[in-house]
Amino acid sequence: MAGSSMSMFRLRAVTGSRYLRRFLHGGAANRDHVLEQLGVCSGEDQVLEVVGKNKAKLTVNHVSCAVGMLWHFQKEKPQMLRTVEFIKSHPEFLTLRVLAENKIELMDDVMLVDMLYNVLRLNVEPYDSLAQQLVSEAWRRLYRFPMPSLSKFAVCLSDQHLQHSPPMGQITDILDQKLASIDDARILTTLMVSVSSLVSPHLRDKLINKADHLLDTMDPSHYNNPRRMVQFLRNIKYSYRPLLEKCNHILLRNVPHLNAENISIIMGLYQSMQFNNCDFRLAAKQRLMELVDSSADPFSFTKLFVALGPMAGEDTKERLESTALLLAEDLNAQQALAVAETLEEIQCRNLNLIQKIASVVHKNLHVYKPMEMARITQALILLHYQSPELFTKLRNILVQFLLDSVYPYEVTMLTRVLSMLPSPRLDEGVISRVEAVLPQCNLNDLNTFAMAVAKWVRNDPSYRHSTPSKYVRLLQTLNRCGHERLRKADRLDLVLEELKYMSGEWFEEMLLEETMVTLQRLEDQISWTNVPEMALFLTRTNHLCTPLMDRIASVAMENINKIHYSATYATLLPFAVLNYDPPRVDELFEIGIQRVIPHISSFDPHLLVLLAYALAVADCFPEDLVREIFNVNFLAKLDSQLETLPDALNKRIRLRLMELNRAVCLECPESQVPWFHERYCLQLQKKDFECVLDRHHQAVAYSEQSQLQISEDGKVRWGSDSVGKDRSEVPPGAQRVAVDFLDSKSFCKNSRHMKGEAMMRKRHLEILGYHVVQIPHFEWNSMELSTQDAWKEYLRKKIFTGLS
Repeated sequence: MAGSSMSMFRLRAVTGSRYLRRFLHGGAANRDHVLEQLGVCSGEDQVLEVVGKNKAKLTVNHVSCAVGMLWHFQKEKPQMLRTVEFIKSHPEFLTLRVLAENKIELMDDVMLVDMLYNVLRLNVEPYDSLAQQLVSEAWRRLYRFPMPSLSKFAVCLSDQHLQHSPPMGQITDILDQKLASIDDARILTTLMVSVSSLVSPHLRDKLINKADHLLDTMDPSHYNNPRRMVQFLRNIKYSYRPLLEKCNHILLRNVPHLNAENISIIMGLYQSMQFNNCDFRLAAKQRLMELVDSSADPFSFTKLFVALGPMAGEDTKERLESTALLLAEDLNAQQALAVAETLEEIQCRNLNLIQKIASVVHKNLHVYKPMEMARITQALILLHYQSPELFTKLRNILVQFLLDSVYPYEVTMLTRVLSMLPSPRLDEGVISRVEAVLPQCNLNDLNTFAMAVAKWVRNDPSYRHSTPSKYVRLLQTLNRCGHERLRKADRLDLVLEELKYMSGEWFEEMLLEETMVTLQRLEDQISWTNVPEMALFLTRTNHLCTPLMDRIASVAMENINKIHYSATYATLLPFAVLNYDPPRVDELFEIGIQRVIPHISSFDPHLLVLLAYALAVADCFPEDLVREIFNVNFLAKLDSQLETLPDALNKRIRLRLMELNRAVCLECPESQVPWFHERYCLQLQKKDFECVLDRHHQAVAYSEQSQLQISEDGKVRWGSDSVGKDRSEVPPGAQRVAVDFLDSKSFCKNSRHMKGEAMMRKRHLEILGYHVVQIPHFEWNSMELSTQDAWKEYLRKKIFTGLS
């Protein structure tokens, strides 16, 4: 009786699958005994047994049902318990593949696409004749597919790396035509991700509007829909903040139900889009901490480690590293790669753990694909792992991958990592391969090659005598390709995307001027959508280009309400940092501030600090902004957020907060913000040479006791005793002088225009009672000042000019 009940339970459970629901219908006269046998199967081995016993009877329905059930049983299992390889190598699965290929024309549209989807999930290679025949037949029927099948077929094409294929182009066309009729968020978002490499700006905007509408009507517990929308935005490299934040709001609500893998995927997407949402990171960290105890197997632990490691405190990191050490030998090749990259990200110094992971990597070198090999090599280099034997093997494999590669992005990555490895000489084959792909590369890739060539030149033994001709030829090709790409550019958004991460000597010396010419040629394309990106580029390059800055100011003032409030920081930044005052600069800052103020509470804490500091550099101190930041609750939230951010960003934000605190205390005493960075103030004092001159302009003896202090009530004082002296307490008629040496970082790259921070420093020193003397590096290091006497005379004139 118990056995009979269990069989009935299995039948009911499996027939819940749509693979059986499609076929198990009708009365006793229409009974299908093969489907009934499949219906009581509780595992893959039983399905395959039924197939083996009924080979001669199997119809297209039987084959479709059996293959669907095999994948159904697999996807219900945790990753570590799946047996895909067992199924793939089973003789009865080969029987199913042969039968399926022979019966393709008998399959209806839904069955056809389901078959393709399932066999790919069961690791049938894309070049297998069954997969190819299914794709060909599906392509032939493409325009009559129902939308769910079209969506699934698009996924199959993506799985086979056919994102740019003709059928994917036709799917994009169908999506454009039928978009208005799609009301299922899952279907829409799956198609969006699949066709993302082919969408035009017009279709992109239509898809975003439709996705935004469906987010309001869908079940918010279906978190994969907003996750795929974020993935779409990442794929098309378009950080559309309204949709991004709406997706984040839904994902945030679902964090308590997410596992480590889902959190890891979402955080990876956010990171690639530079979207550091404080609330999501804090919620994710809490959820991941809850999952620590239950993540004891290699699969779940790896996902947890990748997501939690970079956000964890020291105690949790040590605990995670201990678990990683215990599980290291059980990790597969991809898990070892993921752990190694995370160890590098958290700057792990656990030599025993690094050695264990490297050992797993060493055993699996034959498994890694080109990009994976490059990533694992980079991680081991940055972890300072020492093993000449392993690195020699890695280098040989990377070189072979590079010689065989036909993809520019692969050649770029492999070349960059090869340049990180010690090597006395570079293979001619590598140089030839690099030279062959250069004309196909974008600006960022060309910059990567330039940095690699620079390293090779420095490491070449013959470099001491002259630059070898092979490198000269390569650099000449790089320069030519870079200039040609800029001259042919006709879309500003594409240029800005390629420039996003550009830096280094080659770019600044060879391409920056040409880049500015190109940007000015395309300045009519500057709009509210790309103003923040353009502004960030000018800030990052320290290049003062007044026509572009004027255009940015004009577009921003006309469209400030269209620019997302969080992008106000990027938009105003170059005007503060580069100290540029266009005719209506005060109006620009005023409308920027008014755009921000209603949304202050929605800002991520770290971004609000950066915005307030940029405004302070420009001598703007909005009362609402100052009050919001110097608030106990805000500072507590900021501390919590900074604990989840990378160390470099953490330190940068804390430094900016200290500088902002100093600026507010000095320039806005009426705000009554307390000073809580005394140590920083003492550090600042060490950077400025100071002296005191009496009424006769003679130097007064320097006292170590005379130190700059800001008391808790925000008042500036001199002296180290508990009472202190007022800053005006110097000998009667005497004056404090601060000599500020300005290096090249204090000026714009292309001019002698002083930047905002140097101007702010001068303001602050003058508030403190100093007579400020600024010494530009280009004057101090000039040919006119080539002797000690010339330096003395120069300083004398600088210091005494303007003294009362």
